[in-house]
Amino acid sequence: MGRGWRALTSLLLAAAFAVLAVPLGLNLARAVEWPQAGPQPVISTPSAQQEPRALSAAPLLAPDRPAAPAVDAKALDKALDGALEYDGEGDVTAIVTEASTGKVVYDRGGSEPRIPASNMKLLTAAAALSTMGADTRFSTEVVRGSSPGAVVLRGGGDALLGAGESRPGEVRGRAGLKTLAAAAAKQIDMGEYSGDLSVQLDDSLFAGPAISPAWAPEDVQAGEIGPVHALALNGGRERADGTGAYAADPALAAAAAFRDALADAVADRGIEVAPDVVRGRATEQAPVLAAVESATVAAQANYLLLHSDNYVAEVMARNLALASGKPGSFGGGTEAIKEALGQLEIPMDGLLITDASGLSLGDRVSAAQIAAVVREITNGENPDLRAALDGLPVAGLNGTLSQRFTGEAAAGAGLVRAKTGTLNAVTSLGGYAVSPEGHMFVFAFVANGLQGPAEPAREALDRAAAVLAAAAAGKDARRGMVHRWANGR
Repeated sequence: MGRGWRALTSLLLAAAFAVLAVPLGLNLARAVEWPQAGPQPVISTPSAQQEPRALSAAPLLAPDRPAAPAVDAKALDKALDGALEYDGEGDVTAIVTEASTGKVVYDRGGSEPRIPASNMKLLTAAAALSTMGADTRFSTEVVRGSSPGAVVLRGGGDALLGAGESRPGEVRGRAGLKTLAAAAAKQIDMGEYSGDLSVQLDDSLFAGPAISPAWAPEDVQAGEIGPVHALALNGGRERADGTGAYAADPALAAAAAFRDALADAVADRGIEVAPDVVRGRATEQAPVLAAVESATVAAQANYLLLHSDNYVAEVMARNLALASGKPGSFGGGTEAIKEALGQLEIPMDGLLITDASGLSLGDRVSAAQIAAVVREITNGENPDLRAALDGLPVAGLNGTLSQRFTGEAAAGAGLVRAKTGTLNAVTSLGGYAVSPEGHMFVFAFVANGLQGPAEPAREALDRAAAVLAAAAAGKDARRGMVHRWANGR
């Protein structure tokens, strides 16, 4: 820790900024506008901002870390107020804290419960990691059926199965059904089967409806989410790359892919597999013929945050419910999330959780609650929670922030990591801004009541985060970005 750690953090974060600066044509002089009064500074490009050799590592708070640099509170308030102004309906609540101390440095209705959109996924990820642990995996099994010639594909909570061979280095497709079928085929004695081999599907791990009543029917019809099952290919979607429409029955689609792989695996032994897959239930004592394991909870949490994956978030909540001794249902998931947040000592006033993905308009979460979750993730005290850091998109670089933080918000590119959220009348952003020196601000911005395009409000949230990145970067950058917005641009 200490000097070496801070040097490494500085190098890696500066490298991340360089990744953005080159393709976007940015440099520090253009990203930060300096005051017109007085001599203009000469900006040189430090060696750390040359072509990077590695992506930035997520910084963590540590006891010997320096506190956030002193910022003129009035100037910062004025700058954030100015950055958060936009043309259009609706209003923004916000809160900013110093990451090292938790001290609130900006509060704009931060305790008011609001519709969080996909910032709800921060709460789901934190709850899952703190309860199940970062290294937990979910097993998909093939067991011997109770009827002659039958095998049962039993779902264990993995919605990111792949149809092909297992890919250990991946999240989506880490467990492959072709690998599972080949392993099961080796355990099948052809002498046991005088007729066809049949495949049954046991997806009974989860309970209740597959579509939440908290979701607007038009969102379901528009393809924002699909039926939630205990096993699915590609996050419930039809394409192997995790895009495209949701399958009408994701579990049955996975079972059909397994059936085809099993047919190929036993074809050279004279065994035929019945073309149809039917649902059934394996007994608890059924012998396991083969199994494949999912990516870890940490890897899946990062996946759902980076890509804002509604389906994976909802499956994660049901797995969390089961791990908490609750039914694997929508209600069990939301109860388990709230219970886990209470154990993390997140403020609970006004908190209302009606789904795990943030697709529901019934969710109510304050900016203060979102920021409290981010601080729990970043403070480094809980190694399981710390695993979620890699899932927060980097401004201008990846995930749902890959095309953001340009123009007036360009100073935040590479220095802000945050979860996005978007619904028809909502946009939100929760995360942290960090300087190459390792100073951090945790923030949450939530805009509700939008009418028409969300872009003006979304750009305002990006500008505010960019102000924090500049404020965290030191006095020279603060003289530019903060001065600019504190004085009406």
